[in-house]
Amino acid sequence: MRKIALAFLFGGMLLACSKTESSPEKEKMTVLEEPVEATASPQEHEGRTLINGADCLACHKEEGKLVGPSYREIAAKYTQDDVDQLADNIINGSSGVWGAVPMAPHAGLSKENAKKMVEYILTLK
Repeated sequence: MRKIALAFLFGGMLLACSKTESSPEKEKMTVLEEPVEATASPQEHEGRTLINGADCLACHKEEGKLVGPSYREIAAKYTQDDVDQLADNIINGSSGVWGAVPMAPHAGLSKENAKKMVEYILTLK
């Protein structure tokens, strides 16, 4: 019974993160792309606003593992030197770094906004 419940949970996660359309316009993720004024407060950080406008919170949360690692776990593992790499991982997807569940690609997200998201996450050290 437990295996069946886990199979349904894992299948639901895959469906939530998978693409269902093959058209290039449908593959683009809807993300807040307008410039947002940067501020010093992490609660008002431009990257946080972008994260809240995307689907990130379906798999991540600030504290505690959900499907993927928490933002605080990511911040503890990486530094400012890793911003480009992490932004690429967000856009292209990633697997094997935090376990068996892969992170779906977010091809509709600009590199600039992905970097802003990473920069916000790194403020949570």
